[in-house]
Amino acid sequence: MLKIEYVATDDLIPYIHNSRTHSEAQVKQIAASIREFGFTNPILIDDEGTIIAGHGRVMAAKVLQLDEVPTITLGALTDAQRKAYVIADNKLALNAGWDNEVLLAEIESLQDLNFDLNLIGFDADELAYILNNDNDIDIDITEEEYKENQNFLIKCETIEEMEQLQGLLRCDKTQIYYKDFEKIMAKI
Repeated sequence: MLKIEYVATDDLIPYIHNSRTHSEAQVKQIAASIREFGFTNPILIDDEGTIIAGHGRVMAAKVLQLDEVPTITLGALTDAQRKAYVIADNKLALNAGWDNEVLLAEIESLQDLNFDLNLIGFDADELAYILNNDNDIDIDITEEEYKENQNFLIKCETIEEMEQLQGLLRCDKTQIYYKDFEKIMAKI
């Protein structure tokens, strides 16, 4: 049976080979989530107090100056299982998808409730895309504004499309004009 124990934040040891990174912005998002919803996901540790899962939550706890955090000790894991779980815990969540209709309905519902959408993890551009994904967005900008901000989003349907696009974007050209890009993309 899993048992939650509160452990001093400073006593937890980050796993030295943790391959997952956390930007300062993401740690702030996690901290805001903990502040809003509470510490709802305990840190997973081994018998020595080394973090197996929850490095970002521990970093956020330190930002919030929390003296203790909830932990669950996974003492029965072998070294190989522990190493694998450090990766699996992060990667498996990334493998999930979204039901876009349900997501849109939930975000619109949160808007109607005047909930702070910054707390759900999507950035402003992602929210704008989700909320305006009717493919009929009228953008009214000047040529100068266009030249200053030429960011764009490309949605790949498969991992193969993404890999091909990444290869294209890594090509050794200083500039790719849209018409050339369009020709290359037509070949993919």
